[in-house]
Amino acid sequence: MISVVVPVRNDPGRLAKCLSSLARSTYPPLEIIVVDDASTDTTARVAEASGATVIRMEQRCGPGVARNHGAAVARGEILVFVDADVCVHTDTLARFSAAFEDIPRPDAVFGAYDTTPSEPGRVSQFKNLSHHFVHQRNRGAASTFWAGCGAIRREVFLKAGGFDRAFDRPSIEDIELGLRLHTRGHLILLRPEIQATHLKRWTLRGVIASDTLDRAAPWTELLLAHGPLPSTLNLAMDQRVSAALTWVACALVPASLFLGPWALAVAALLAALVVALNWRFHAFFMEQRGPLFLLVSVPLHLIYFVCCGVGAGLGTVRHMMRHRIPEAV
Repeated sequence: MISVVVPVRNDPGRLAKCLSSLARSTYPPLEIIVVDDASTDTTARVAEASGATVIRMEQRCGPGVARNHGAAVARGEILVFVDADVCVHTDTLARFSAAFEDIPRPDAVFGAYDTTPSEPGRVSQFKNLSHHFVHQRNRGAASTFWAGCGAIRREVFLKAGGFDRAFDRPSIEDIELGLRLHTRGHLILLRPEIQATHLKRWTLRGVIASDTLDRAAPWTELLLAHGPLPSTLNLAMDQRVSAALTWVACALVPASLFLGPWALAVAALLAALVVALNWRFHAFFMEQRGPLFLLVSVPLHLIYFVCCGVGAGLGTVRHMMRHRIPEAV
């Protein structure tokens, strides 16, 4: 049986839609547990009105710790984590249940966003469709996990210690958990046909902050602490090369003041090479949203690689500061 755990903070409108989608599931869960992360609005009342089991945190602790509290009281053998700004499809829970019966039997399974994000803005469309594309091309065994719409055997989750309490805000707590499960020999599967709709509205400022501070920086620290991860998802070799080329191109722009116009020409050539390396990505956007949206996806993708570079540098500095050798007394 499945227990659904939904962490939430100050988001009554989208939570109501999330819970409504769960109520329409063709595979009714054993229970729905909403963990209210010290909300200051009507979020808890919305959860209670839906009939869900509600756990109210006294102090804000972040979605990872909130999920841990939900898992601690869950009765189902399978824990399905769904974010409050995500609406599952009617068959999402049924597909999760079936996935755990496949051979070889996995210990964790996660899905993907669909191609119909609710927010019409170009940045929101780009961000959510990017997630869909990356997950679609990486089907199969994974060394990571996604808690936006992912499931884990409860026994495995509890033995692993749940999500790391060090993450007190939305970050890479699910990636870190996936790495721990992977290194312990647990089988994690990415099944992109298990889908859900993302309701989040993204702004350019929010994307830059998230990709830099909440993703790339802590992800770099994780890499430096645990060693190289398999080249999948956002760590695929073409993505690493693209990030490096983008940063060289960015460095050549101010350098052109001293080196001359040829530096700008090389920077433009490198940017074009990055676009060429990611032609499948841009072809996907062309197919999904047409040629005009392609004009948006190219610069936004280059900005993403810039954020990756900044975050990697920040993460490296943090790692060095935390692991520096104490000076001799």
